[in-house]
Amino acid sequence: MGPALGTKTYVVALVCGILLYPPAKLRGQQSASVSLEEQLSAQYKLAKATHSSGRWTIAEPGTVLEIKKSGILGVPPTTMAICPSKFENDDLKGPGVMCKSMVGPQNLRDLTVGEKVYPAKMEVNLKKDKITIAIVECDSCNGEKQLSSYRSEVVFQFAKGYLGTATAGQVEDIIGKVLSVSTDEGQQNNTAQNADSSEQEADQQPDPQTIHLGQSIEQVLNALGKPNKIVDLGSKQIYVYNDIKVTFVSGKVSDVQ
Repeated sequence: MGPALGTKTYVVALVCGILLYPPAKLRGQQSASVSLEEQLSAQYKLAKATHSSGRWTIAEPGTVLEIKKSGILGVPPTTMAICPSKFENDDLKGPGVMCKSMVGPQNLRDLTVGEKVYPAKMEVNLKKDKITIAIVECDSCNGEKQLSSYRSEVVFQFAKGYLGTATAGQVEDIIGKVLSVSTDEGQQNNTAQNADSSEQEADQQPDPQTIHLGQSIEQVLNALGKPNKIVDLGSKQIYVYNDIKVTFVSGKVSDVQ
């Protein structure tokens, strides 16, 4: 009876040990979980822009994307409003008439199939199964000698509950139907050099001022001066200048348009 009891005791102890101390591999998988937004951010490097002397300059290039479908309308960088396009059920729909009339047809330009753009901002909303990507023209990629930096926005609407279970690769395949990563390796590698050239042009302007996320109201006032208008929404304030709109949340820059 003694040996049998010892065997049972060992088995019970082994089971308890597995329950209390799961294998290291399983614990590693749990702690290494990465959110969908983090995975997409690794795939799509966002471009960083600076505003100086009344114009936007790409200070740090991002991943070069190629427009694959028509229906995206761009606005110049000095225009505050923007009219997003919506991609749903494999169909890209352009902005509505109301938005286009509000922005003004003179401020809109079709971003055609084949044009190259940078992702400038990405928002993943799991609750609404929606991903919004703001884009800005890659002028040097498109062979433009004069900077225009038209910008736009595409909203990717997915079926209810899709983003909660989809892999990053599945989402990237859908995004790629509208904005695919450029396969021109030379173009991807040369964006940094082109950005340096743009920076050199900007340096020729007297005393350029830049605005960064997280700056205080005082820092923005020192850089841009007194705004034309201030919209006070409690914890959120919007400072409106001639060609720029700066949004503060709790006294810090949260968005620049």
